[in-house]
Amino acid sequence: MSTRTRPRTLRPLRYGAGTLCVRYYDADGTEHLVAAQNASAVDFASCTPARDIPSYVGQHHTPGLYWSASSDRHVAYESFLELKWMKLLDHDPHVALFTSQPFTLEGADAHGRWRHTPDLFVRRTDGSVLIVDVKNPLSLSKPSVIQQADRTAEACRRIGWDYQMVGDIAPQRWANIEWLAGYRRPLRSCAHLADPLLALADRPVAVGDLVSFQPAPELARPVVYHLLWHNRLACDLDQPLRDHTRVWTTGKGEA
Repeated sequence: MSTRTRPRTLRPLRYGAGTLCVRYYDADGTEHLVAAQNASAVDFASCTPARDIPSYVGQHHTPGLYWSASSDRHVAYESFLELKWMKLLDHDPHVALFTSQPFTLEGADAHGRWRHTPDLFVRRTDGSVLIVDVKNPLSLSKPSVIQQADRTAEACRRIGWDYQMVGDIAPQRWANIEWLAGYRRPLRSCAHLADPLLALADRPVAVGDLVSFQPAPELARPVVYHLLWHNRLACDLDQPLRDHTRVWTTGKGEA
């Protein structure tokens, strides 16, 4: 990843208390600056990131690219913690797509002018929007972080979006999500096993028993994990995923 600076040539006519603008770059990289009340009409999913994620020797973060199964695209992440939340969102059946560094909020309040680029733009399946900032859990209580969260939450409220600032994920849920993420890609040679497995899981059944019903359990097991990732099968993800874990069908369509 390279480090580039986006041009910032557009300016609002004036910055007064209550001013709120959204700066973004379309798919061609053209800069736009819109008032907050017009931001909900922008297709941020197709925009160029508002800032590039730096990558350099000796940095403490671990940036990279994550392939999202929900949107079939690569999304850049800035840290391992951000990657964890991307996988959690990718598994969420209520999430249609997400992008990173989608735009920059620029505003002014009683404390002065401010600017912030949120980490993630999330479009839900019902069309609503969630903006997410991912922070080191040790930083969540810092005054500057609290102020940033308050400003961003208020900005999102004015636009009509939801907002969350998040820290880490519960260890057991993360362990299961991380494991199942390895099976998120489309099924190929074993795709024919999906429907029989779903039929057998019409009532809760242990994973070990479910795969043993198939002539080739070693081929059925990754299909079970794939169906769990895509929410066609369900289980308690806050408990260890073992052979005795009970799974059941959800009635959702093809993955």
